[in-house]
Amino acid sequence: MNGNKEDLVRAWLVKANRDLLSARELSEGDMPLLDTAAYHCQQAAEKAVKGYLLYNDVRFEKSHDIELLVSQASHIDPGFAECFEAARLLTPLAVEYRYPGDFVEPEPQEFQEAYSAARNLYFFVITRLPETTHP
Repeated sequence: MNGNKEDLVRAWLVKANRDLLSARELSEGDMPLLDTAAYHCQQAAEKAVKGYLLYNDVRFEKSHDIELLVSQASHIDPGFAECFEAARLLTPLAVEYRYPGDFVEPEPQEFQEAYSAARNLYFFVITRLPETTHP
């Protein structure tokens, strides 16, 4: 594999991991910021799947639609089909709490579900990529 491509895949995964770390930190502070933490869950999953697609030379659009990205990944690895539920849960978090509107902040249980889904999807992707691409 081209070293530059490996580096780029790793960079996507590093960013995904940092989003997971940010989500956890934001949720555990003295004043939890669950709206922003939920957004970082969505971002972690999105970036992890994009890293996988990049590794497999699959073009992807600038989109926050994790369901679409997982669908693309499932054409390469049918095992991604088990990630559709996580994708459905996480996709709306790209905008749901980011802007003023009906939803101000997720409930703690909703955040925990999002964090778990994002973390599981991240590690699912990691197990399908060579160690040379891991952060």
